[in-house]
Amino acid sequence: MKKYTGKSVFAGVAIGKVMLYDKGQQQVKRRKIEDASHEVARYQEACEKAKEELACLYDKALKEVGESGAAIFEIHQMMLDDDDYIESVKNIIDTQMVNAEYAVAQTGDNFSQMFSAMDDEYMRGRAADVKDITERIINILMDSRKGGINSEEPVIVLAEDLAPSETVQMDKSKILSFVSEKGSVNSHTSILARTMGIPALIGVDIPLDESVDGHMGIVDGNNGCIYIDPDDETLEKMRKEQKKDSEKKDLLLQLKGKEDVTLDGIHIKLYANIGNIKDVVNVLNNDAAGIGLFRSEFIYLERDTYPTEEEQFSIYRKVAESMAGKPVIIRTLDIGADKQAEYFNLGKEENPALGLRAIRICLQRPEIFKTQLRALYRASAYGNISIMYPMITSVSEVDRIKDIEQEVKEELSRDGISIGNPKTGIMIETPAAVMISRELAKKVDFFSIGTNDLTQYTLAIDRQNSNLDEFYDSHHPAVLEMIRMVVENAHKEGIWAGICGELGADTTLTSEFISMGVDELSVSAGKLLAIRKIIRETDTSKIKAGE
Repeated sequence: MKKYTGKSVFAGVAIGKVMLYDKGQQQVKRRKIEDASHEVARYQEACEKAKEELACLYDKALKEVGESGAAIFEIHQMMLDDDDYIESVKNIIDTQMVNAEYAVAQTGDNFSQMFSAMDDEYMRGRAADVKDITERIINILMDSRKGGINSEEPVIVLAEDLAPSETVQMDKSKILSFVSEKGSVNSHTSILARTMGIPALIGVDIPLDESVDGHMGIVDGNNGCIYIDPDDETLEKMRKEQKKDSEKKDLLLQLKGKEDVTLDGIHIKLYANIGNIKDVVNVLNNDAAGIGLFRSEFIYLERDTYPTEEEQFSIYRKVAESMAGKPVIIRTLDIGADKQAEYFNLGKEENPALGLRAIRICLQRPEIFKTQLRALYRASAYGNISIMYPMITSVSEVDRIKDIEQEVKEELSRDGISIGNPKTGIMIETPAAVMISRELAKKVDFFSIGTNDLTQYTLAIDRQNSNLDEFYDSHHPAVLEMIRMVVENAHKEGIWAGICGELGADTTLTSEFISMGVDELSVSAGKLLAIRKIIRETDTSKIKAGE
C-alpha cells in the first residue's frame, strides 16, 4: 500500500479503480519516407474513417440535441472533401517526402492560421473546425485514442491538471473523484468537484504512470490523501467512513421541503450553482429554491465553435421549464482568464485574469453577445429567467449593455417572437464595483457577489496559483467588509444582494452572512441541505447582540 497526500477541495470518501486521464495528445514527428503513394493512400484511408466517425456522431447528436446541434458534424464531413486541403496534404507528402501525419498537421496549422486572420466572423470560426478535423485525422493515422474517460465503471480520475474545457466534456456518471498533481483550491476542476459533491484532491505528489493507473485506490477527502492498493485494514476503515458520510447525508435529507428561514424569522433565498442542463437533476433532488448561477460559458467550452442561437435557446428553455417557475439566473458568457475556448482566438495575454474576458469580450464582439441575448430573451417566455452580467467595473458598461438589450428586444419584436420580462443583475467581483455599488444598484434589479474573483482582485493574488494558497485568505477582513458594503448599498437602493461564489458555501460564514443582511446564497447542489441546516439554526438577533 502507498499513501500520497495533497489538499482536499471536497470532503468524503471514494473507493474504486484509478484511471490516468489521457489528454489524447501525441506529438507529430516529421519522418522521411520512401514511398509517397503509400502515405497518400494512408491519408485517404484515414479520411474515410473520419467520415464514418463523423456520420456516427451526427446520428447521435441528432437524437440528443436536434438538427441544429448535429449540423457541425455534417460540416466537418464536407470539409474533409475540401480540394484545397486535400491538395495541400498531397503536395507536402510528394515534394517533401514526409509522412502523412506531418503533412496533415502542417496543412491544418496553415489553414487554421489563414482562417483566424480573416475579417469575417464566420470565416474566423472555421479555424476551430479545421483544427478539429486535422486532429481527428492525425489520431486515426497514429491510432491514438481521444482524451477522456475510457472505462465502463466509475473511476477515480488522476491527472496532472485539468482544464475547464476538459472537465466539462467528461461523462460525469463515470467519475468517483478527481485527483490532480497540480491545481488550486479555486480552480474550475475544484469547483466542478464541489458541484458534483464528490471527493477531490489537488497538489498530490503522485506518479502519473502505470504504477497507479488501473490500480485500486481510496480517496480520503476528509484528510487529504489517496491510498493506492490499500491493505484490508485501511479498506475496511475507509468503508466505515464512507458509511458515516452516507448516514450524514441521509439526516440532511430530512430537511427537504423545509423553509430556508432563521430562528428569528429571516427568509433566505437558497439557490444552486450549475454548469449545464444535466446539473438540474441535482438541483431538484437537493430541493433548491432556484438556480442562482447558471455558468453559460460551459455551453461554449463544450463546443469547437460558437453555439448557435437555437442551440442556446433550447438549453435555456429546458432549464427554465424544468425549474417550473422557480428563479433561474443565467450569467452571460464568462470566457477568458482560465476558461479558454480556442475558437475565440483571444490571443496570448501576459495577465489574462486582468485581460479580455467576460463582459469585455461581449462589448467588443457584440455579434456574439446579441446571439446569446436573443436566446435568453426568447427562453424567458418559458420560465422565470433572470440575466446576470459578469466582471462589471463601471456604470458606463451597464449603460452600454442596456442599449444592446434594447436593440435585441426590438429585433425580436420585429421578428414577431414572444419574450418574457427578465430581471437583470450584475456580478460584483472587483473592488471598483464594490466602491461604486450604490450607483450601480440604481441601474439593475439585483447584485450577486462573486467571491472567488473579488478575493483575487482585492488581495492581488492569482487564485489559480497553488504556490500562493498560503496567502490566499477568503476570510480576509477586507473581503468580508466589501461584502457588507455591497449588501448595504444594494438595500439602500431597494434591490437584493446575494453571494454566488464559493464563499457562499462556507458553512463557517453562513450565520455571519445572514447577519450582514445577505438575501441569497447560491451554492453547489451538494451543499444546499448543509447550508439549510445552519440557516434554520441561526438567530441573527443573538449574533447582533454579541451573544
